Amino acid sequence: MKDQEFIEVYGARVHNLKNIDVKIPREKLVVITGLSGSGKSSLAFDTIYAEGQRRYIETFSAYARQFLGGLERPDVDKIDGLSPVISIEQKTTNKSPRSTVGTITEIYDFLRLLFARAADAYSYNTNQKMVSYSDEQIKQLILKDFDNKKIAVLAPLIKSRKGHYRELFEQISKQGFLRVRVDGKIQEIEKGMKLDRYKMHDIEVVIDRLAINNSVEKRLDETIKTALYSGNNIMMVIDVDDNNPRYFSRELMCPTTGIAYPNPEPNTFSFNSPKGACNACNGLGITNEINLKKVIPDNTISIKSGGIVPLGEQKSSWIFKQIQNIAERYKFKLTDAIKDIPKEALDIILNGGNESFEIESKVVGVRRNYKIDFEGIVAFINNQYNNAESTSIKRWAKGFMDEVTCATCNGKRLKKEALHFKITDKNISDLVQMDITELASWFATIEKDLSEKQLLIASEILKEISIRIQFLLDVGLDYLTLDRTSKSLSGGEAQRIRLATQIGSQLVGVLYILDEPSIGLHQRDNEKLIDSLIKLRDIGNSVLVVEHDQDMIEKADFVFDIGPGAGKHGGEIVSAGTFAELKKQRTLTADYITGKKKIEVPTKRREGNGKTIKLKGASGNNLKNVSVAFPLGKMICVTGVSGSGKSTLINETLYPILNAHIYRGVKKPMPYKKIEGLEHVDKVIDIDQSPIGRTPRSNPATYTKTFDEIRSLFAKTAEAAIRGYKPGRFSFNVKGGRCETCQGGGVRVIEMNFLPDVQVECETCQGKRFNRETLEIRYKGKSISDVLNMTIEDATDFFIKIPKIHRKLKTIKDVGLGYITLGQQSTTLSGGEAQRIKLAAELSKRDTGNTFYILDEPTTGLHFEDIRVLMEVLNELANKGNTVLIIEHNLDVVKLADYVIDVGMEGGKKGGTILCTGTPEEVAKHKKSYTAKFLKKLLL
Repeated sequence: MKDQEFIEVYGARVHNLKNIDVKIPREKLVVITGLSGSGKSSLAFDTIYAEGQRRYIETFSAYARQFLGGLERPDVDKIDGLSPVISIEQKTTNKSPRSTVGTITEIYDFLRLLFARAADAYSYNTNQKMVSYSDEQIKQLILKDFDNKKIAVLAPLIKSRKGHYRELFEQISKQGFLRVRVDGKIQEIEKGMKLDRYKMHDIEVVIDRLAINNSVEKRLDETIKTALYSGNNIMMVIDVDDNNPRYFSRELMCPTTGIAYPNPEPNTFSFNSPKGACNACNGLGITNEINLKKVIPDNTISIKSGGIVPLGEQKSSWIFKQIQNIAERYKFKLTDAIKDIPKEALDIILNGGNESFEIESKVVGVRRNYKIDFEGIVAFINNQYNNAESTSIKRWAKGFMDEVTCATCNGKRLKKEALHFKITDKNISDLVQMDITELASWFATIEKDLSEKQLLIASEILKEISIRIQFLLDVGLDYLTLDRTSKSLSGGEAQRIRLATQIGSQLVGVLYILDEPSIGLHQRDNEKLIDSLIKLRDIGNSVLVVEHDQDMIEKADFVFDIGPGAGKHGGEIVSAGTFAELKKQRTLTADYITGKKKIEVPTKRREGNGKTIKLKGASGNNLKNVSVAFPLGKMICVTGVSGSGKSTLINETLYPILNAHIYRGVKKPMPYKKIEGLEHVDKVIDIDQSPIGRTPRSNPATYTKTFDEIRSLFAKTAEAAIRGYKPGRFSFNVKGGRCETCQGGGVRVIEMNFLPDVQVECETCQGKRFNRETLEIRYKGKSISDVLNMTIEDATDFFIKIPKIHRKLKTIKDVGLGYITLGQQSTTLSGGEAQRIKLAAELSKRDTGNTFYILDEPTTGLHFEDIRVLMEVLNELANKGNTVLIIEHNLDVVKLADYVIDVGMEGGKKGGTILCTGTPEEVAKHKKSYTAKFLKKLLL
């Protein structure tokens, strides 16, 4: 083989990599596998991708580079044969409510172009097809249809608007026009002429009156031009005998009512542009509306006792004085229950009012004037929400509101004009609400329904759209709709959408690096994903995948196994070769693949504690009014193909209900009818994969609060007590004990102007983060800096005599993270590691035995061995009587569950039902379930 057929990495030392050399075959599907934390991402992303990106940015001019921010050179001797690199990671979705599946994949951009160029416009008044003419066409139509007739040519100026329009008549008169048509009657303009300002009016100016014959062509030309100019591209012709108007327009216009649309352009169909977005919701499809039940939750309480929640209990404020005036006027007391207050009075309190009245004082007998000038509680809350600068006030106001579908556009995000452009009876909103399968079949049959002219314009656009839809089908996303917001996508879905977009771009000679693309994918869809990656490879790209999935490893052309352990015990290549060669090795990965090692199926399932939580009538997103029971005291696994409704059922419905019940959480659950059995749990914990900290100052010790205990311990040493040091002295985030040169960071950033910023070890503290005096305080011969550099494993033994610290560290070690250091920056932890640290933080707390744990795909980023360790920890939780609910596709987890809830059948609209429930053995016997099919191979 020629050398250029490899990407060669020499001396990689990023994070825990141990000066390794790697030769990666080009134009092949290559998988990097190994334990979580062994250095897979360090090699793929932090070395190869980082260097590729840095080389790309170095091609820019020095001037451009200073705005991009530099990229550090990875710690590697050299990399040869590197192609342009594109990374497809999990964390790169846009959280904006304006970003949708359609906009990410660019299919929506093509749809906008298609509708702007090939759609027919219809009137929203009469549903007639809109027409538009050129000046020449208008002239020919007038000559033909009004031959030998007397006509008046008019320009419409005002349509159904109130006003006296005196200035308008003066302006028309100054321009030299003598007559106007007001509300259907032609009259001469008089001096000082004005109309009734409180009535609706239609006003047209008479441009010319003429008898039509062949000799008036030239005059008619001039008249048409003037009329269209004055009437903003619309004109009107009236047959003087029968007074019937006929409209003509250069733009799209309704032939009966004369309403006109501006000529369509792609922005007309964009909900992110003022030209297309619905004015009521600004193109979001939802508006915030005040829910009076939240303002007055209990109408048996009086206003004085705080019955109107936003006002609280009575106090001496301007609002309460106004309410007192309203009470005087409508003869009720503030101590009366709200339900007994007269309806008109309550209406003024809520919606405002403005009136003056007199009341006679009973004591003195004098009449006094009172004035009610009150904006109303509803308007007050709305003002605070729309105009307050403070986020906390906005949040307070939003607490009394519900997100409701916009009443103007019915959640379709666009103006009504845009929704009346149609292709074969479908508008653009109808198309984005179809799932990808439906959309594909619509586009497959559309060509035969288009006219020749439409086909000529649209054929290229249709080709582009069909190709992109096919790529989404290929990566197993057939259940998505184009109007689905990107923030509601799971990490795996978002990554596969980006993959589909990349396949769509048809680049060649690129190195693609993917981070576990099989996350969140059911085994059924895995095949499609692998085929997509093989397609990418076959058109001439190199594909490098960081992956634990056995199917992916089997289909790879070449596999690198990194290990042997994790953290400082890893960072070496333990095996490199084809799948057949990997199976012959004696590595952990090979042992699990060949079956020498495996996660055993339990011989007996837990009985649970006999109590259940019953959720009835859940109907959020695609759930079809489902009812499901969650038996407590068991390990429950929720399975089903991607998009079947698992996350909607658990994360969007069950968790918010439990959270609101136990902790008064504010997140609104998706619609459901009823829930029973909440009294059986007293704690709910949701453990997801979001990072534990976004700054280099956050680390496992600070996140688990272990560092607080360690600082207190150092402050209690004899030397610290003599010097008067408090725990704050041992923090690298506050002045006092930290090194001020690097402000406790341990490194200094040196700005290089045209080159990337360089991080160098702080010369004052040599990277120890603290000043000399602080480092002189020692516990068992170790300074605070030495403790931060210890691995969790070493620290567990070191603090064995301090139960508080030892317990927390032992749980981190038990979840398989003994290899990380106490002070390791959170930003360098993988998703799986971050989730396990969260899990450890929860495990170290005292549990009640009635806790409900929810984990969403905890096996993300985990090797077979890591899954075994994780499941031991979760089993321990369930053994203590807690309920552990896991949303998962990984069959090694499903087979260990006591109770499985399978959601299906398909994803999207064809999903949302509960297919089967029971023990894994019972579920495996189900005839139709996809999960059962794959589970059967493992169990039966």
